[in-house]
Amino acid sequence: MSDFDTRSAEWARIGEADAAARIAFLTTELERHNRLYHELDAPEISDREYDLLYRELETLEGRFPDLKREGSLTSRVGGAPLEQLQPFVHRIPLLSLANVFGADELRDFARRCRDHLRRIGRDAEPTFFVEPKLDGLAIELVYENGKLTGAGTRGNGEVGEDVTHNMRTVRTVPHQLKGKAPPYLSVRGEVLFELEGFEKMNEARVAAGERAFENPRNSAAGTIRQLDSSKVASRPLDFFAHSLGEGLEGGTTHGEQMARLAQLGFQVNPLNKRCADIEAAIAAVAELETKRQDLNYEIDGAVIKVDELALQKALGFITRSPRWAVAYKYAPPQVESILEDVLWGVGRTGIVTPIASLQPVRVGGVTVRRASLHNAKMLKDMDLRYGDRVVVTRRGDVIPKVEAVVLDEGHAHRRHVVYPDACPVCGTTLVAEPNPDEPDKITHRCPNTLSCPVQRSESLRHFASRLGMDIDGLGEKIIGQLLDREMVARPSDLYALTVENLEELDRLGRKSAQNLVAAIEESKARPLHRALFALGIPQVGEATARDLADHFGTIDRLLDATSDDLHAVNGIAEKTAADVLGFFSASANRDEIARLRAAGVVFPPAVRRVNAGAPLAGKTIVLTGTFPTLERERAKQMILEAGGKVSGSVSKKTSFVVAGEDAGSKLDKAKELGVEVVDEATLLARLGGAS
Repeated sequence: MSDFDTRSAEWARIGEADAAARIAFLTTELERHNRLYHELDAPEISDREYDLLYRELETLEGRFPDLKREGSLTSRVGGAPLEQLQPFVHRIPLLSLANVFGADELRDFARRCRDHLRRIGRDAEPTFFVEPKLDGLAIELVYENGKLTGAGTRGNGEVGEDVTHNMRTVRTVPHQLKGKAPPYLSVRGEVLFELEGFEKMNEARVAAGERAFENPRNSAAGTIRQLDSSKVASRPLDFFAHSLGEGLEGGTTHGEQMARLAQLGFQVNPLNKRCADIEAAIAAVAELETKRQDLNYEIDGAVIKVDELALQKALGFITRSPRWAVAYKYAPPQVESILEDVLWGVGRTGIVTPIASLQPVRVGGVTVRRASLHNAKMLKDMDLRYGDRVVVTRRGDVIPKVEAVVLDEGHAHRRHVVYPDACPVCGTTLVAEPNPDEPDKITHRCPNTLSCPVQRSESLRHFASRLGMDIDGLGEKIIGQLLDREMVARPSDLYALTVENLEELDRLGRKSAQNLVAAIEESKARPLHRALFALGIPQVGEATARDLADHFGTIDRLLDATSDDLHAVNGIAEKTAADVLGFFSASANRDEIARLRAAGVVFPPAVRRVNAGAPLAGKTIVLTGTFPTLERERAKQMILEAGGKVSGSVSKKTSFVVAGEDAGSKLDKAKELGVEVVDEATLLARLGGAS
């Protein structure tokens, strides 16, 4: 049974009470991973693991529609645009695709297409078009009179980042179209690294003393978002067109459109294939997977589209994806290698983790020499020994992992891999901490938080990171020098640095030192949720930091919070509440917050100022059902901007309920309590200031 089948069976057994808690957890976790992937290009989990979490959320929301949260991720696409680049508006939304994980789900997709067509009076049997699902960054290119005039990332599907200056440097992006081009043309596709070029680039970076890029997908996304296009021009990027935005006349099928784009000069994938029916499409998907390891670019699945354009139009769209296309996600590729050694890494919070040093092996088109070994329990369960042959999986865009040991005759005679007794960096005796929920899972931690060099370095990097205090210019190398010269030991020490101090560092001139001091000074007024994230509280990511800031309002209330107070925060799990309480109870952490305050860090209260004259000032509104024109998240944002508050449940304090199609129990509750119920048109009128 596949991991998808196993999890599906688990989802079907969850009751409503457990589903509410699980939806809260999934919402918080997916928000964090969505931000890491789309905006920071630094995912912590594989694409497949994210997709399974997302599918679980979709499934639970489908079973218990009243538990669906306002602005759920299942109603959104991608992430917010980066602030440093200019916005790029998609005239037609650049949506994402729903995922499927097996042949039966592809058959269900085809059945749904046929059923929908029959419901609208179209008794048709669609044909299908199968394409490799390229593992890169979604891009839209715009041409006017045949000339490239714009390029933008997906962003949130409606607005992305303008990266025209960088896409001009990608060799497979035509600057001038061939033949007769339409007056206006937009084309969608993926930009990604050639794997051979990616490895050579990394070898050159290491030889020059620079850090190697970890994986092609993140590196492509980060490269395309560079402000300096000269850096982009030097990197081996590729672009494949996979769909039309608008502007191309003629043709009755998607395949014909792709052929026309190729004539105009775009690179179209040669593995694309038209299929007469869904069984042929299933065979094409399987055939494509067999070629995956031999490609010079990464794919993580296949895209299956209804080929006929007229049927695509008839099928239309649902909230965040077209009805006429799905993405089939492949399982992560697996290979075997030999465990040569085990390295021990120390993280920001002192947790010591094992890292496998392997005989070099190709996994998913990339040469792998290091892989995660999970934790002590996994080492024990696998009975891992030095010299063992191991199964390695490269899970999408994250670090490869050792999944299993291949038992052979020599296994029993090899030396076991065991955790060290002392921190591999500072020599402090490690503390073994069992997980309260799973006592057999032991975490090995270095308790020397303030003096362990790696912990200090990682804590400072986290504090200065973009989601934290966002101290521009305070990177790894400067932090390393500051620690080596004992100029700082903890975050609060940063605020005592002067231009003269910083000028002592290697390769940091006066102008750069002045800019860094200014950036440190500017960080003192970062919003409360950013400061909370920067503190590095265990289990507290960006979304949880916002929840804490919104709930408590001030750092003082959070410092005084009890366990009951923390459990009352919407979306905070029990373990997170315990970790937050433990963090703020520790005298060392309270002392550091006091030092930060003394240095001028403001920890500004989380207050949403509302104009008393705003149309919905003081109103509490509940949204339910599907609206004719407004996406749920857009309606919520408009209400917030008009001074109102959006609630997820109906009570006597509710000002009014906005009900759309398929409204659920919230509508019944409103009628029961005598709460006013309005439609979308009335909401829009009130947003405009009408009574």
